[in-house]
Amino acid sequence: MIEGADEEYTATYGVETYGAPGGIHMKLNFVTKELNGKKLNVGSRTFLMEDDHSYKLFHLKNREFTYTVDAATLDCGLNGALYFVQMDADGGKSKYGNAGAELGLGYCDAECPHNLKFINGEANIQDWVPSQTDSHAGFGKYGSCCTEINLWDANRMASAYTMRACSAEGQTRCEGIDCGDYGPDRFNGMCDANGCDLQPHRLGVHDFFGPGSDFQIDSTQPVHVTTQFITDDGTDTGKLVEVKQFYSQQHGKFVEHPGYTVNGQTHSSITDAYCGDWIATIQDGTNFLEKGGLDAVETAIDAGVVLVMSIWDDHYANMLWLDSTYPAGSSDPGAFRGNCGTDTGLPENVEREQAGAYVKFSDLKFGPIGSTTIAQSVGGAVVV
Repeated sequence: MIEGADEEYTATYGVETYGAPGGIHMKLNFVTKELNGKKLNVGSRTFLMEDDHSYKLFHLKNREFTYTVDAATLDCGLNGALYFVQMDADGGKSKYGNAGAELGLGYCDAECPHNLKFINGEANIQDWVPSQTDSHAGFGKYGSCCTEINLWDANRMASAYTMRACSAEGQTRCEGIDCGDYGPDRFNGMCDANGCDLQPHRLGVHDFFGPGSDFQIDSTQPVHVTTQFITDDGTDTGKLVEVKQFYSQQHGKFVEHPGYTVNGQTHSSITDAYCGDWIATIQDGTNFLEKGGLDAVETAIDAGVVLVMSIWDDHYANMLWLDSTYPAGSSDPGAFRGNCGTDTGLPENVEREQAGAYVKFSDLKFGPIGSTTIAQSVGGAVVV
């Protein structure tokens, strides 16, 4: 259970807690500045702890996860994200010695990030190259890979939820082609970095999520998000076959994804069948199914996954993959992801123009399917 962000987290990293004790009410501010106006920190990534030395592990099968998110201040180029990754509960301390979860170590995701300064208990300094656009980051020889379950990637212009599979089980250090970095080897690594996403704009529906009352979900207002992890027999031990998401806002009105026509079939949630049809449509190299599909996601969930909340800008692709047309200028199926221009999202502009932006996550609940939604009883649910 989290006790709250102390003064150092707030002053240095812009992480604040608010609201009543007993649940997470988290505000992540984008840019933290010193009194003289100098940027002290940009973006943050936070983890839910079980205790002072361990991350809390979630087992999501036959369960649902609900939260409230306010992303109204996030414009083009920013991302307020909530997701799970298959990290070790102790942050790798028992495997590699030294420090672990108590210092936020052991991170991994399906992008196999190279900007981590410690991986597998060792400093990631070999071949370290400082970032030309981010004074707080760089690129080391090694990356850190694991399956990633994205429940929320969003700003006020676009949103998506995505399953990202890895052939490796658990946090795994990579180097070279195995990392699947941006470029010609992106789909030759141990993870499907693109993942199988459900993003309304990409699927041809442009009035689902956005700023204002013309959208089914008005991103200028807080939204309650519920994600269900459905098994084939409705039990905790059944096979994971579907990841479904729905929403509510004012007066508890529920909004579900419409039936999207994909490769001639109708889908409204993430299943292996949907991913197969989606990949056949976009033909961009995404290899979610080859990396294990929902079976790989299930393997991660069975081992236990860690909750992550973050706010960030994108020094690789300017967040165009979330809210614009990507690749820029493309007219291929799925390339249109939102109404942000392809000239937006440049980090130096985003950090200057949106320095005061923030995302809030609150009212996190976890429990059996049907137990956590706003308009239903929360009996059996756990407020985390």
